[in-house]
Amino acid sequence: MKAQTKDMCTQLLELYNAEGEAFLQRILTGDKSWVHHYDPECKAQSMEYRHKTSPSPRKFKVVASARKVLFTIFWVIERVVHMEFLEQGQTVNSERYISTLGVLKLRLRGVRHDKDSILQHDNPCPHTSRQLRTP
Repeated sequence: MKAQTKDMCTQLLELYNAEGEAFLQRILTGDKSWVHHYDPECKAQSMEYRHKTSPSPRKFKVVASARKVLFTIFWVIERVVHMEFLEQGQTVNSERYISTLGVLKLRLRGVRHDKDSILQHDNPCPHTSRQLRTP
């Protein structure tokens, strides 16, 4: 596996040496992170009419860790191409990742008509499954 990684790095460096800045513009980057999910009220939504002598309403603090969701995002040098939140109860497996890549491919066509993109993403198991590597 390390030899494959070294070969890939060598190929990418050769592409960069040949293409320069154009190579960097072909890179499509993806990442994911757990984010807190909550909808706090804005100031206007929380306003209410009350008399001067009325007690002020009690506000409850929103607990940021009330719910976490997995956020996935893909971007190119110009803009964000695709982002999604993993539904509660779902897991990232090869089928889910293939589905995400399918949507990403469609969105990428709308953004870059003339460029072949190079996907740079992390390497957990669903991303390297045999299903994903077969064309």
